[in-house]
Amino acid sequence: MNIKYQLYGFLLFIALVSLSSCQSAGGNQTGSEYMPDMAHSVAYEAGVYGYYYNNRWGTEDDLYKMVQPRNPINGTIARGYAGSHQAEGGRGISYKANGSVPYYYANTEEDRTRAIAEIINNPYPITKSGLEKGKQLYNIQCAICHGEKGDGAGYLVRDDGGKYPVQPANFLLDDLINSSNGRYYHTLIHGRNLMGGYSDKLSYEERWNVIQYIRSIQAASKNLEYSEKTNTFNTTDTPYAVVAAKKKASESVISSTDTGIDSTATMHAKDDHAKNSHH
Repeated sequence: MNIKYQLYGFLLFIALVSLSSCQSAGGNQTGSEYMPDMAHSVAYEAGVYGYYYNNRWGTEDDLYKMVQPRNPINGTIARGYAGSHQAEGGRGISYKANGSVPYYYANTEEDRTRAIAEIINNPYPITKSGLEKGKQLYNIQCAICHGEKGDGAGYLVRDDGGKYPVQPANFLLDDLINSSNGRYYHTLIHGRNLMGGYSDKLSYEERWNVIQYIRSIQAASKNLEYSEKTNTFNTTDTPYAVVAAKKKASESVISSTDTGIDSTATMHAKDDHAKNSHH
């Protein structure tokens, strides 16, 4: 009889141990597992502090120290863009930006004024494809407020669009026509008044495409030309035809120099041949 009770007691003990060693998570309980290291990695996750006493080596303080942010390695470049002026000590490798470029102006009036004064030239030449892409992006992202014509009479502020609490900017006003590219670019990054920022909706090149399209609308309102062939609107945006002409002229100079070198080398060779023949 005692053996029977002992057996029942042993089985009950095993059952209690099993239940206590494996508990499901719920409420404020994280749950527990028997030998959890066999099921879960103990690797540290960068930038995350998630201490779990059954699944970590060391103490809670050890983990806290391990997950603290570290200073980047010397020469580290932000994802999406690298330029020689960005790298410390000139260790960076330059390559074409893929849509994300660092922006060093904060969302303050002081930095807005600085951006307006310092961001002048459009880094991309005016091209037909760029203007077409800019038009498409403008109509998707901007026209609903600023209007297809850039006159600030978009769908949201017209009678058929309902009431709008703030009048969107009218790009055809002289104040905005005469503004630098920095005024537009800073607004696209951080927004202005009721308008939110578009840095997460438009890539680096796309922002400049939109600015170029706005410039083309402004130029048309003044009966001026703004295209890949000619720009009589401003001096800060370069038509692609000008870039292509400079490139062609540069290649022509290099070709002429190479031809001159070849001709000189040929003349020296003939002179040497003549001298050898004489001897």
